[in-house]
Amino acid sequence: MNAKFKALASASAGVLLLGALTVSAFEVGHKAIAQTRQQGDLDLRAQAPINRIRIVFANRRDATDLQKKANQVAQILSKEMGIPVDAVIGDETAAVEALRANRADVAFVAGRAALKAEQLAKARMYLAEVRSDYSGGNTYNSVFVVRQDNPLRPKGSAKQTLQQLKGKKIAFTSRTSGSGFIFPISELVGQGLVSGPDRLESFFGNVTYGDGYSSALQSVLRGQADVAVVSEYALLPPWITAEEGKKLRVLQEVSGVPAHGIVIDDRIPAPMREKLINAFMKMNEPANNQLFRSLYNSQKLVKVDHARHLATLRQALQRAKLEP
Repeated sequence: MNAKFKALASASAGVLLLGALTVSAFEVGHKAIAQTRQQGDLDLRAQAPINRIRIVFANRRDATDLQKKANQVAQILSKEMGIPVDAVIGDETAAVEALRANRADVAFVAGRAALKAEQLAKARMYLAEVRSDYSGGNTYNSVFVVRQDNPLRPKGSAKQTLQQLKGKKIAFTSRTSGSGFIFPISELVGQGLVSGPDRLESFFGNVTYGDGYSSALQSVLRGQADVAVVSEYALLPPWITAEEGKKLRVLQEVSGVPAHGIVIDDRIPAPMREKLINAFMKMNEPANNQLFRSLYNSQKLVKVDHARHLATLRQALQRAKLEP
């Protein structure tokens, strides 16, 4: 009787195990089918012809009537492309998210946003702006700025100059700015003055963060900070007045900040991408250039290699121990 009971129990356990395996196999199969269908949907969307292009133009403090001007640029691009082109205005975080979610195909953004777009959406920068107030053409300088009457003066080397800032009050543009945070932090770390972005208080007497170039510079003008770090072009209107600019001077420069530019999502087929790049290059022509200059104060667009153009920024992020 005991043996029969054991046999019966063993058989029941086998049935239960078989049932569990069957259910498990069914669930796995069901998930696999769902994943296959989902992937199929993605493939179909990727293969679907693109008959409309949406471009996100990132907000900038020195840009006025941006939507109106962006719409005019979109009309020119639409004529060149032969399909509708829509212009959308948003901040750089929204621009990257729109690329990631396939709600946008192109974005005009700064270098750090371009790296994030590469990481999240496999987008790449193909064109960069050139401005007359950029020292390097399609690159510009990050600058440490003090008041004219500040006793600090440039020394024989960058390290000697920056060593003078120990115990001083510094105003950064923001925690995300390339020229107003990333490149100066990279320089300070590279010169061995600080060990990382979380150790600034061990070197500076006080650290503050503004909401842009103007607020950082105003901190120096008002005596609330000894030094501010901004882009070189922020020493001109509209960021500050010409009179305020005369009260400031550059203590130290950090070169190689990559210019803002055009990133294009990898979903755009290569032939269409080349056509789009050529359409953007039309903005350099006399008939369109005044409009383009009024958009972001850019003189023209130049073709760039994504990796090469953003290499200095990538290196600065790594040295500063910051995430892209």
